[in-house]
Amino acid sequence: MLFLFQSPFASTIHISLHTTMIYTLLLHLLLFPLVSTATASTSSIHDLLISRGLPAGLFPKNGVKSYELGEDGLLQVYLDWPCVAKFENRVFFESVVRANLSYGGLIGVEGLSQEELFLWLPVKDIIVKDPSSGLILFDIGVAHKQMSLSLFEDPPICNPQGGLQEKIPRKELGFEFQR
Repeated sequence: MLFLFQSPFASTIHISLHTTMIYTLLLHLLLFPLVSTATASTSSIHDLLISRGLPAGLFPKNGVKSYELGEDGLLQVYLDWPCVAKFENRVFFESVVRANLSYGGLIGVEGLSQEELFLWLPVKDIIVKDPSSGLILFDIGVAHKQMSLSLFEDPPICNPQGGLQEKIPRKELGFEFQR
């Protein structure tokens, strides 16, 4: 089947149905990723975590600008600023936190640290193996720390001042050693 179009220059353009279908398919393939990214940003990060078997309070109540979830499971959460929140211990969120999201777990976490005995240790994994146990596991590299899931029911408030003062070298805050 052929479609005939009249151009403004008075010449006729012939386009086959097959070519039209290919262009339509390509247009849909190009626009689909944009639609799925927009859909991800309309639902909250907290709703996404709950739908994947994780507690809503793993990310702060304030300061989460947006997030992206790739088809491969890569979750990227964008915060307005780096900040510190408190669960059992203090945790530091960088302005971008990345992890592979699976049901019941954030694996290969980047951009999240937990304070242990005055040291900031990077959180590697966050896992809920059995929700009925009431426990969540934080892998901080040198140890695995089990905590109560109830600590993470409600998203915490994240304070930008506390984290910035401890993570930025004193020189960058305007303090320099004077001789």
